[in-house]
Order: sequence, then C-alpha cells, then structure tokens
Amino acid sequence: MNLNLRNAIIHNVSGNSQDELKDTIVDAIQNGEEKMLPGLGVLFEVIWKNSSEEDKVEMLQTLENGLK
Repeated sequence: MNLNLRNAIIHNVSGNSQDELKDTIVDAIQNGEEKMLPGLGVLFEVIWKNSSEEDKVEMLQTLENGLK
C-alpha cells in the first residue's frame, strides 16, 4: 500500500467521533466494495498499533474463530 494512501486515509478520519468511525466501518463492510479494503486495513493497523498485548490476543482469537 502506498504510504500516501495510508496518510490520506488517516487524515480523512482523524478527529472523527466514535459514532462517525463506526459508521465508516459499517458502511465499508456493508457495501462490500473492494476499494474499501485498504481503508479498513489502515484502520485495523491503527487499532493494532494502539492495543495492548492482551487485546491483540483477544483480536486474534476472534479472528481465528470467525474464520472457522
């Protein structure tokens, strides 16, 4: 992924409320458009980088269970 794209995505959602962030995520998932995947990836990267090791384990368990 191009670093400029990553920065643009972060810039576009910086300062958004939790409700706005949730709407962005839900909209991207419901639309199911491939072009939304990079944005979701960037948001996940932010979550991952700002999570504790315990939270990361929980996310991985959730992901593993969701892929079964």
